[in-house]
Amino acid sequence: MSLKYAHDKISVEDYLHGEVLAEYKHEYIDGEVFAMAGASENHNLLSGNLFSEFKIQLKTKPCKTFMSDMKVNVEGSFFYPDVMVVCQEDNANDYYKTSPLIIVEVLSDSTRRFDKTHKLSAYQQIPSLEEYVLIEQNFCEIQVFRRQNHWQSAYYYLGDTITFASLNVTVSVEDIYYQVNNDDVTNFLQNQAQQLAN
Repeated sequence: MSLKYAHDKISVEDYLHGEVLAEYKHEYIDGEVFAMAGASENHNLLSGNLFSEFKIQLKTKPCKTFMSDMKVNVEGSFFYPDVMVVCQEDNANDYYKTSPLIIVEVLSDSTRRFDKTHKLSAYQQIPSLEEYVLIEQNFCEIQVFRRQNHWQSAYYYLGDTITFASLNVTVSVEDIYYQVNNDDVTNFLQNQAQQLAN
């Protein structure tokens, strides 16, 4: 989702009150409000696929999995992660969370730099956060930053599996990219079909 400048600086209280009534979502950064543009089909599929995997595998655990309508509060700024999992009591507010264990953002051309710099830096300040996941939609690449590795990233591609240690959940990259339409997925499926035919 891309960010578009919306207003001059406003208070947190005014932002939160306005967001409950707003027709469109906005992120709040240092007193400024940014309108969020709609997401593509691939963006929705990637978010939904990983949300579903987390939701199913965490069914017997005291964790809650949220999609892009739940905000996270980071030192007075508010973002809408594409996927977020909270595994400890977090009753700060019905409309935002403060203690996620993992945050996922699906990248687009308009948000890639922001997600890889500003959000990465902001999310690292959340004491509870253990993993930050960035998913490309135009090609198949997933980058996972882990606190236990001093926020050094690891990369995953089609054919790989990812263990999200903070959740004790393992998901294949292929399942995350299920039904996504890009050249990497097309080539991967064609190669699989050829191998089965031989």
